[in-house]
Amino acid sequence: MVRAFLIKYAEIGIKGKNRYMFEDALVSRVSERLARCEGKFSVTKEQGRIYVEAKTAFDQEEVTEALSHVFGIAHICPVVLVEDKTFSVVCRELVAHMQEELGEKPFTFKVFAKRSDKQYPMESPEICVEAGAYVLKHMPNASVDVHHPEVSVYVEIRQRAYVYVTSIPGPGGMPVGTSGRGMLLLSGGIDSPVAGYMMAKRGVTIEAVYFHAPPYTSERAKQKVVDLARLVSEYAGKINLHIVNFTDIQLYIYDQCPHDELTILMRRYMMRIAETIARERNCLSLITGESVGQVASQTMQSLAATDAVCTMPVFRPLIAFDKNEIIEIAERIDTFETSIQPFEDCCTIFVAKHPVTKPDIAKMEQSEEKLAERIDELVETAIAGREIIEVQKQ
Repeated sequence: MVRAFLIKYAEIGIKGKNRYMFEDALVSRVSERLARCEGKFSVTKEQGRIYVEAKTAFDQEEVTEALSHVFGIAHICPVVLVEDKTFSVVCRELVAHMQEELGEKPFTFKVFAKRSDKQYPMESPEICVEAGAYVLKHMPNASVDVHHPEVSVYVEIRQRAYVYVTSIPGPGGMPVGTSGRGMLLLSGGIDSPVAGYMMAKRGVTIEAVYFHAPPYTSERAKQKVVDLARLVSEYAGKINLHIVNFTDIQLYIYDQCPHDELTILMRRYMMRIAETIARERNCLSLITGESVGQVASQTMQSLAATDAVCTMPVFRPLIAFDKNEIIEIAERIDTFETSIQPFEDCCTIFVAKHPVTKPDIAKMEQSEEKLAERIDELVETAIAGREIIEVQKQ
């Protein structure tokens, strides 16, 4: 009976002398995620392995689902712990586990053994041979194929014995919190939640800022963004969502500046505000969901015009993705259906019929001079009056 899970990582293993820090972060993330599952668990690391051991009754499917959302995990292996390392006992538990996991259908297999307990009387090659023979004797539906086995059977001899046959792919990446903090510009669209997910996969702790424009955008549009942040938090952990009222800034730009420049000018002020909040929150970068050429504000020239107002790095993990590739990820992480709900965000409300696609930065700066009388005050008011919501998947 499964009582534990072996957590395998990949990229963490090449971190050299700093590997322990990444392992500790992964242990912490796993513990946090399992705290929301039924049951009690201990999470430990041992010789390049991380183990989750159940101390009470638990739902195996629930735990597997929870672990599949923790970045840094390459594979999740439900294992049977064998306290008595007598070889006959280990083999008996192995066969019982294989029967439970594989049933009576025919299959080919190969045994892999790892003997970390060097006092154990059998070496790894002998364990493989003898365990394989035991399986053949007690499972008539099994046959050996050492080149292309359908099932890989693992026996590990440590302080206790561990046997397992199932390896479930994890999300990969790096544990959240190992790569600093980033401020995600989160809209209600398809792209930005995917961008947040992808940066979290690289270990970045995500905060998010959303620009709300009541009454032009509704409370349902705002709730949609909160829902998207909650879905991303299933992978990224707790997200502080900063909701900035952008209406007065948009209207002022609309009244004072050429309408074909509205999208870029508004975007430049969003970046300024996002960077100010990011520095306040000790973030090291901004994150956006932009992809080259997808819309007028995402041409090379437009991106350069928005970046010109920033001093911190702007990360765009989707920059070379086409829309279908982005949608595929959005569907996989369950944000797509929420993203396509028909509630407009502030960017689409004020878009010009013929927006400039090759903005000149010097011309943008000239247009912004028309805003000098009030824009700083409006920006300060928007930042000071923002709402902060702590979002986490329940």
